[in-house]
Amino acid sequence: MQGMIHIYTGDGKGKTTAAAGLAVRAAGRKKRVLFVQFLKDNSSGEAAPLRQIGVTVRGLTSAGFVWQLSDAEKQHILEAQNQMLQTVLRECSEGIWDMVILDEIMAACQTQLADETMVDALIARKPDAMELVLTGRNAPQKWIEQAHYVTELIGRKHPYGQNIPAREGIEY
Repeated sequence: MQGMIHIYTGDGKGKTTAAAGLAVRAAGRKKRVLFVQFLKDNSSGEAAPLRQIGVTVRGLTSAGFVWQLSDAEKQHILEAQNQMLQTVLRECSEGIWDMVILDEIMAACQTQLADETMVDALIARKPDAMELVLTGRNAPQKWIEQAHYVTELIGRKHPYGQNIPAREGIEY
């Protein structure tokens, strides 16, 4: 089966949720799934149940809002996330995964907290049978052109606009 490239982008809620749903479906069919969270510390609600069904979930040991990070913290996150990307590149070249999800990779690259050229390399060297899923706002046009699926979620209304904070189990 030919593996394809999926992008979930846009300003609407649901990009990570859509990718997690795809991971569940693949795991249900005994696919080997890697779910890598960028700019997240693995405390999001999807991480534990994904692990319980056999999905490998990776992310940072600590994270925070980018605009609140010191330069030293940003440098630490950049190094950690680039290391995750290097590991993913190596594992993909070894054919370990049937599906790789890079959650919030667009934000990580846009804030210069991950090396976009490594994602370019992963796209270029993606094993033929592997599914590759990229999530985040403002997908680069070059990735959109290379993708087989592009889903743009549009935010029309959100509780944030009514000063309602993120709710555990719904937004995280």
